[in-house]
Amino acid sequence: MARTEVTVFGAGVFGLSVAFACLRRGARVVVVEPHAPGAGASGGLLGALAPHTPDGWNAKKQFQFESLIAAGAFWRAVEEAGGRRTGYARVGRLQPVADERGLALAHARAEAAAQSWAGKAEWRVVPAAGRDWAPVSPTGWLIEDTLSARIDPAAACATLAAAVAALGGRIGPDAPQAGGAQVWATGHEGLAALSAELGRPVGSGVKGQALALALDMPDAPQLFADGLHIVPHANGTVAVGSTSERDWQDADTTDAALDGIHARACAACPALADAPVVARWAGVRPRARSRAPMLGRHPARDDVFIANGGFKIGVGLAPKVAEVMADLVLEGHDAIPPEFAVAASLR
Repeated sequence: MARTEVTVFGAGVFGLSVAFACLRRGARVVVVEPHAPGAGASGGLLGALAPHTPDGWNAKKQFQFESLIAAGAFWRAVEEAGGRRTGYARVGRLQPVADERGLALAHARAEAAAQSWAGKAEWRVVPAAGRDWAPVSPTGWLIEDTLSARIDPAAACATLAAAVAALGGRIGPDAPQAGGAQVWATGHEGLAALSAELGRPVGSGVKGQALALALDMPDAPQLFADGLHIVPHANGTVAVGSTSERDWQDADTTDAALDGIHARACAACPALADAPVVARWAGVRPRARSRAPMLGRHPARDDVFIANGGFKIGVGLAPKVAEVMADLVLEGHDAIPPEFAVAASLR
């Protein structure tokens, strides 16, 4: 029998998505959040929903693929319930091919995608010539995939919060007195608390910095070059990021590291060179010890579940995370890949 009461701690994209999925299945849901929805890492600027490479297929890649395929329907449902826009669009992605070895690998991955992606998206090698919006490519060739998408993370969290409220959920700083299931989706601070509780490290926070440039290209594909995501948004900006900083002092402060990101982005994509910077962002993303998201039952507490560790791909995984966590919390059905299970970060 499905549970009827769920308390979700944390109003980032994992917490809000799980709350939304549980409400749609008839549960009564309270989301406990001391700050605003998306106040942490989920409310950044970047919003790059991009797949892993299609070769070396495994359960983790399948999970992400299914989430990216489901994203269109999921975010449409969120927008319909919440009455706002999320900035979601499946615009695809372009990547430069650096050398002949990379070109051979790109062609091999195109063949792998034909199998792994089951005709639902393509990975192909295309010429760079004649494109106004593309990264610099030493070989003159680009990798184009049709699976990648973009979303405005802050707008997505705000719309999810509105959808939760519209379906009868409550979001506030105080936990209810009633019992029922709990879902801990509390970001890097939650990973630190869980590490202390269990007496072993299960994850940590990694700081990231990103920026937004004033450049109106709402229908352009995102780019991935020199390790950077360059993501055009519907609001007239292009987001660029990000850093990955293990050692940091001020979680919310941008610094010279972001200036380096800007310079690299302009070198990789000269179309950005004259666009002014209109926003700078910094935040700490939760990285589980296994590097994969941490999903499932708490190892020592009954009726407590964990949805954490989204790190750089949390927004892209949210549709599938919401589905499998609602299955587990409400129905007791565990469809979480072993690589994403809580136990994977306890080894």
